[in-house]
Amino acid sequence: MKVDPGGQALNRSGLPTPRHAVPLAGQPAASGFADLHLHTVFSDGTYTPEQLAAQARRHGLRAVALTDHDAVEGCRPTALACRQDGVEFIPGTELTTEASGDELHLLGYFVDPDHPRLLEELARFQAVRQNRIREMVERLNRLGIPLQAEAVFALANCRSPGRPHIARALVQAGFCASLDEAFQRFLKRNRPAWVPKFKASASEAIELLHQAGGLAVLAHPGLTRSDVFIPELVEAGLDGLECYHVKHSAPATEYYVRTAIGLNLLVTGGSDCHGFSKGKPVMGTVKLPYAHVELLKARAAECRQAMAMPPATAWGL
Repeated sequence: MKVDPGGQALNRSGLPTPRHAVPLAGQPAASGFADLHLHTVFSDGTYTPEQLAAQARRHGLRAVALTDHDAVEGCRPTALACRQDGVEFIPGTELTTEASGDELHLLGYFVDPDHPRLLEELARFQAVRQNRIREMVERLNRLGIPLQAEAVFALANCRSPGRPHIARALVQAGFCASLDEAFQRFLKRNRPAWVPKFKASASEAIELLHQAGGLAVLAHPGLTRSDVFIPELVEAGLDGLECYHVKHSAPATEYYVRTAIGLNLLVTGGSDCHGFSKGKPVMGTVKLPYAHVELLKARAAECRQAMAMPPATAWGL
C-alpha cells in the first residue's frame, strides 16, 4: 500500500484514504442534521431550487446536498436559494455506473460545477439519456401509443431527462392513470418500452469525481445489493457509503455503518427525495447527524489540498 510523506495510506487515485466517520472520543458531536441526497427539476425531481431550500428550512436541516442525475446545472441556483434560507449547501451529482455488468450509483460531493472534464463527461451522459428517451418513445409508438419525444423533453425541461419524465407524459396524455401504472406496464426493466442505458465504469466515475475535486460515495448499497463490489470500489478510491437512506431498514443502516467504519469509509445519508415525482415527498424522513458533514468537509479539503486544487469556497457557491 502506498503512503504519503506523513505516513497516511493512499488509494489507487493517489489520494489519502478516508478516516472513518465517527467523532473522536471526547469530542462533542456537532449539532443539527443534513440530507445529502436530493433531486430537483434539473433532473427527475419536481422541486425547484427555491422549493428545495424552503423545504430544507421547514424540516430544520442544517445542510443539504444536491445530487441530480448526471447534472450539476442546478448547483448554483440551489446554492443561492439555500444561502437565502440559511441552509448550508454542498454541490454534488449522482452518476449511473456499472461494475461487472451490475448497475451502481455513485454520489459525488463537493464537486466543482465548473470543472471542464466533469462538464464534458456529463454532457456525454446527458446525450445518452436523451437518445434513450427517443428509443423508449419509439417502442411506445410501436405499441400503439402515439406519444411524442418532444412532449417528453418539453415536460422534462432539463438536460438530464429520465424514465420518470416519460411516465409523467403518459399520465398527462391520458395513456396511464398513474406513474406506477406507467412503470409497471411499460418502463420497468424487461417491460415493453424499457431500453438499457449506457453506464460508465464505476472506477472511471470515481476518478472523474476526484478530478473534479469531489468525493465518491456509493449510493443506497442496500437497494442495489452491491456489497460484493465494495472492496473493489475501495481499491479504486471510494470515499464513503450512503448508510442512511429512506429505503434502508434500521438493521441495514447499522450494517452499512459498521461496514464503513471497518473499511475506513465515510458515512453519508439522505432521503433521495424527488419531490412529488415518486409519490409523497420524503425530505425530512432521513436526517444525517451533522458531525458526518464535518468529516466529509475535512476529507474533501484534504483531498483538494493533495491535488493542489483551490478550496471549495473559491467556486463562489
